[in-house]
Amino acid sequence: MAETSAAGASVTEASVAGAATVTVRYFAAAAEAAGVEEETLPRVDAGATVGELRELLVERYGAAMARVVENGSFLVDGVVRRDAATPLGASVDVLPPFAGG
Repeated sequence: MAETSAAGASVTEASVAGAATVTVRYFAAAAEAAGVEEETLPRVDAGATVGELRELLVERYGAAMARVVENGSFLVDGVVRRDAATPLGASVDVLPPFAGG
């Protein structure tokens, strides 16, 4: 099932011929929720966003992932991104919230 934005961009778990891919790495509680440390997802176009990825991950992995992404961080190509409208890069790291200082 695909998640589609108003602009028509989409992240999907089904393979799309000719689509670019995004490597998603999961850390700590995110890896536990996903059951994997890394996976490659097809990306329909360069307009797919962090918010769409967040929705897809919650749809795929449920409440445990929802708790992680609610307050966690996304690193897009190594840079922290908190804006859901941020376009995806070649890689996205999903980090749970960290306690301490």
